[in-house]
Amino acid sequence: MYKFGSVQQKILLTLMGGVALGCASSPRQYFKTLRQVRREWKNIDQRNFNRSIRTLSREKLIKENELPDGSFELVLTARGKIQARKLDFLGGSIMFKKPKRWDSKWRVVLFDVPEKDRLFRDILREHLHNLKFRKLQHSVFVSPYPCEKSILELTALYGAERYVRVITATKIDNEAVLKKHFSKLI
Repeated sequence: MYKFGSVQQKILLTLMGGVALGCASSPRQYFKTLRQVRREWKNIDQRNFNRSIRTLSREKLIKENELPDGSFELVLTARGKIQARKLDFLGGSIMFKKPKRWDSKWRVVLFDVPEKDRLFRDILREHLHNLKFRKLQHSVFVSPYPCEKSILELTALYGAERYVRVITATKIDNEAVLKKHFSKLI
């Protein structure tokens, strides 16, 4: 995977964020997002910005369109959108709604990711730790929360569906230990 500099990351995420601005559900959310973007951009050096734009264009992640008035418009390519989504996942954490009551089901994530896809394996582990999954074995994690959809979205983003399985189980042999571990959470 191509390693992005901080300015390149900001450019990709901002171009993707334009979509987020258009989809803002309220004026308050729109202006809050706009203020955050504006604050980040104040610290960027113009030469670094121009160099980053050229690099992203050369990598075919963005496309420059000249408008009739002589100005330019930057647009994410399909490849650029995928990279921006990956950066968005890297910068944040998978989000899902935690239920008020536990449904008595365990979510077990198993994965066997080859060495050539180590980056994805590390990203997946980091997200599982952030989601408070409990490690059962080296590549087996468990949680009481219904986050299957979010995990599957992450694996689809990286094209790693064949390496990851998400199982919803009603019983696990060491359930007492797990219930004790998650007692504060469930």
